[in-house]
Amino acid sequence: MAEQNENPDSNGESLMEKIKEKLHRHDSSSSSSSDSDTEKNHISEESSIKDKVYRLFGREKPVHKVFGGGKSADLLLWRNKKISVGVLVGATAIWVLFELLEYHLLALVCHVLILSLAILFLWSSATTFINKSPPHIPKVHLPKEPVLEFASALTIEINWTLALLRDIASGRDLKKFLGAIAVFWVLSAVGSWCNFLTLFYTAFVLLYTVPVLYEKYEDKVDPLAEKAIIEIKKQYAVFDAKVLSKIPRGPLKDKKKA
Repeated sequence: MAEQNENPDSNGESLMEKIKEKLHRHDSSSSSSSDSDTEKNHISEESSIKDKVYRLFGREKPVHKVFGGGKSADLLLWRNKKISVGVLVGATAIWVLFELLEYHLLALVCHVLILSLAILFLWSSATTFINKSPPHIPKVHLPKEPVLEFASALTIEINWTLALLRDIASGRDLKKFLGAIAVFWVLSAVGSWCNFLTLFYTAFVLLYTVPVLYEKYEDKVDPLAEKAIIEIKKQYAVFDAKVLSKIPRGPLKDKKKA
């Protein structure tokens, strides 16, 4: 009988221990799930903050994707330093030849062809006397696809520029008109200081250096650009209120409002 009385007590204690263990497991699982939820919320908040970071020109893609993401982007962003350095050195050599040494394009091409043909002709003729095989001159031809792609892309850009100039000349947007006048005035001023080759070389060097520097320091450049754009918008709003709003509007804008 004593043993029977002890068994119910032990059974009751074991039952209570099981209930406590279940409650403890439930609390631990709920706390871990809450911790994971807070971590997820924190990560989502960080990603949303990163998404809200201002990027220059409102871009949403990396700089490499903005330039097309292909070999041209690799070239401009110095992914292969040897090729990029070679292209830059070649462009600099051409600029030195034509600008500093005052060489002419037609004369340079003719001299290069004369030298090349003379070397190959003498080499080929000498092989008949020394009983050696003549030099292998490879067949060079331009593939059609890259040329057609370049011509198509150039045609699209030219048509887009012509359409933009037509839109500006129609008097629909005063802001675009003033921007175009400012751009052409700056280009004319720069063109009066230097010739076309120097201007083209300067633009080439800027295109070759500015994107890679921006990609490297974009986290520092973007906040400064945001402040500058905000300030420009403020100054433009003042200029618009004091000057542009007082200019009589054309008939196209009046028709649109009507």
